[in-house]
Amino acid sequence: MSVVRTENLRKAYMLGSQRIEALKAVDLSVVQGEYLAIAGPSGSGKSTLLNLIGLIDTPSGGLLEVNGQDVTGRSPDQLAEMRSKTIGFIFQTFNLLPVLSAQENVEYPLLLHKDLNRTQRRERVEHYLNVVGLSKYVHHRPNELSGGQRQRVAIARALATHPKIVLADEPTANLDHRTGEEVLALMKSLNREAGVTFIFSTHDPKVMALADRVVQMIDGELVDHRNGTVDG
Repeated sequence: MSVVRTENLRKAYMLGSQRIEALKAVDLSVVQGEYLAIAGPSGSGKSTLLNLIGLIDTPSGGLLEVNGQDVTGRSPDQLAEMRSKTIGFIFQTFNLLPVLSAQENVEYPLLLHKDLNRTQRRERVEHYLNVVGLSKYVHHRPNELSGGQRQRVAIARALATHPKIVLADEPTANLDHRTGEEVLALMKSLNREAGVTFIFSTHDPKVMALADRVVQMIDGELVDHRNGTVDG
């Protein structure tokens, strides 16, 4: 089953009086449990595509289905609800709230899930902080954690909502080589063991080497599809 499907997906915006075509007729299908890398240079459109899949932005045209639902014409409130139940996000800058502990940062998006009571939220938070190896750091704030530990908090936060899809925008960009490899290995193991779909935007060869499939973007278009590792 495809958890993401696009046909002729387009995104344009105005920069002053100039119309910028950020995405041009993108056709893409992502199956449940896939570990997909969207590769390309800065400005190629890969982050734009990730933002559309993540329901942060809306298309200018074409079809976008997420988790089997056509998102075209949905209201902002409807998109927000779909996003909270379907998508987990991991950002290169971590995007943790500095005044909250690791535990509180992971719990924060769960507050939107009214079907969970406080005890259930805390049990889920404890579980995912344990999964990412941070059980001893639950009360630490972001400034008391290393870059790798902060990214692990972000991974736990993304997974705690039980998303169908985790979107990772350059997740190794602010990590050193060894820490980046450890974080990628963690995400790959979670992909295999839990069947969570991961979609990365990246130009990191380490991310591409671990991917089930790599799609290349240049100037807003998908130009190449590859299985397994990539050259270079």
